[in-house]
Amino acid sequence: MTPRGKRPAHLPGDKPAHVARMLRVDHAGEYGAARIYAGQLAVMGFRHRDSATISHMAEQEARHLDTFDRLITERRVRPTLLGPIWHVAGYALGAATALLGPKAAMACTVAVESVIEDHYAAQSHALGDSDPELKGFIDDFRNDELGHRDTAVAHGAEDALGYTLMAGIIKAGCRVAIAVTERI
Repeated sequence: MTPRGKRPAHLPGDKPAHVARMLRVDHAGEYGAARIYAGQLAVMGFRHRDSATISHMAEQEARHLDTFDRLITERRVRPTLLGPIWHVAGYALGAATALLGPKAAMACTVAVESVIEDHYAAQSHALGDSDPELKGFIDDFRNDELGHRDTAVAHGAEDALGYTLMAGIIKAGCRVAIAVTERI
């Protein structure tokens, strides 16, 4: 305890609080991404021409989620308390955009992955050389997210009706989700 009776931000041997926040939000984000793709596939089915592409991206997100599942357990980081909200919100976002059509589903991917790419780049920079394992995963996953964004653009995302408005709303929602999830 400190002289004023407050607990320090982290105890010796604990990971700094900022790394715990990174793990918490990244775990939740990968969970949300998996739910978005689940919602899209539920609406589009597995026979649609874009379903194989979405399934491939979903498999990569599942790998990312498995990694963060392991890391939060190993590093004893509390997952977000907002998991049930992200469970429903991610699925609803995926289903809603898929109901608008395959280009809207791809527009959702572009919007989400653009925010995540920036988010992962900032985390990688903040980590520097302090946590090579986590930085390596973040850099690897960031490359996957860039690939998802580029694939979605190639599949007509920017041709979706109302693309600019839809992408702006989704990006804003992602930024709010990141800020809230880091702490809760």
